Amino acid sequence: MTGWRLLLTRPADDSAALSRCLAEQGIFSSSLPLLDIVPIPASETMLDVIRELDRYCAVIVVSKPAARRGVELLDRLGLQPGHVKWFSVGAATAQILEARGLGVSFPETGDDSEALLELPRLREVIALPDPRVLILRGEGGRELLAERLRERGASVEYLELYRRELPQYPPAALSQRIEAERLNALVVSSGQGFEHLHQLAGDAWPQLARLPLFVPSPRVAELARAAGAITVVDCRGASAAALLTALREHPEPVL
Repeated sequence: MTGWRLLLTRPADDSAALSRCLAEQGIFSSSLPLLDIVPIPASETMLDVIRELDRYCAVIVVSKPAARRGVELLDRLGLQPGHVKWFSVGAATAQILEARGLGVSFPETGDDSEALLELPRLREVIALPDPRVLILRGEGGRELLAERLRERGASVEYLELYRRELPQYPPAALSQRIEAERLNALVVSSGQGFEHLHQLAGDAWPQLARLPLFVPSPRVAELARAAGAITVVDCRGASAAALLTALREHPEPVL
């Protein structure tokens, strides 16, 4: 897979970890973070929700930043929720919660909303009388998850713990990086990550849209295709393993 030269767009720490995994497989990558994670200040309303987690039959944590912020608030309040069942979209998010001593269920194959919705344990919990579900997330995102849960009879609430902002770059930073380092594919980890990529590309988007674009889910793939991306590869997850599998299955560019 050494023909790949990837642009990574995750937050800086996540991009660095992914870059190390790719380098072990002989894959070159360059990082241009397109998401800054900014915690939302803890209001009394937010803290009240955390204090009363036992009102819910399930708490679903959709990202690593949501897990870190949720654990931070639990520690701040000195809480160890008793009866609530915890779920995460992927293994990396689950690890953060498990390190806090929370038992977490997550799909073993796939780390997207679709895989989580098929998880037998979640189906069991949602089948209980009057199920209430809390989703810990950033501002916006993962609407499909709540929609499907409501279709199954659950009452769903959100607790938004952070926002994702586009870092400040010069207007041509994206296209200049791709040209200077001869990058031949783009990687995004979320819908908002793609929106920031599209925004930063500006007038260069028609050219960049020709590059293979690796995305984590069908939802993000749909966003990218609607914006004109030509070759969109759905990795069915945002993990390094999911990306590596997609890279193996997609034809390498010819150098």
